[in-house]
Amino acid sequence: MKKGMIKATRPFERVVHWCLALSCFLLCITGMSTMYHSLNFIGAVIGGMANLRMLHHYGGLFFGASLLVAIGIFWKDAGRFSSKEDWPWIKEAGGFLWHVDDIPEVGKYNPGQKMFFWVVALGGAAMLASGLIMWFPLSFSKQLVRTMYVVHSLGFLIIFAFIFVHLYLVTIGAPGSAPAMFTGWVTRGWMKKQHPKWLKEMEENGTLEVYGGKGSNKISSS
Repeated sequence: MKKGMIKATRPFERVVHWCLALSCFLLCITGMSTMYHSLNFIGAVIGGMANLRMLHHYGGLFFGASLLVAIGIFWKDAGRFSSKEDWPWIKEAGGFLWHVDDIPEVGKYNPGQKMFFWVVALGGAAMLASGLIMWFPLSFSKQLVRTMYVVHSLGFLIIFAFIFVHLYLVTIGAPGSAPAMFTGWVTRGWMKKQHPKWLKEMEENGTLEVYGGKGSNKISSS
């Protein structure tokens, strides 16, 4: 760990993030394996399709629990939009789609991240609700169960697409972002470029944590 790195995420935030991410990945794999005959071999690896379906079902419950905790953790900063702060960033697409000399400053989460939060929150809730109804179909009408199959499939397509967008943005789109969810630390240069307003706020209220000391006044800027 280099001296001067800035703390961006807490351990509990990272644990919840990875619980949600890994359970979502598990559900994608097991879900596709039950839908497509060409992927049925994955079921054979774990003892048959019955085991695969049970893994998908209980993985969904774990995903649902992780989703509820994640919404509780990230709602305050990522769940609310501010027209005054977010709209200028949205008009410039954050500089991701075309060159922007001065990207509008945003706080802890930019509008793109807030949109991803809502996709995961609403899409995940829809997947969980439809999945439970599909799991216990005899408790509901046939028409509702059929509708839930459509909802489940559409939810999968939307979340699956956004996962790739998310992966692109934390790697190629915004280099230096991944360490925030691996180690919790990012460079000052990355912070100044991606979240300048948040950096200023932490410096002003004394909550900035810098590796090798606490507070920006104890370590020279990188």
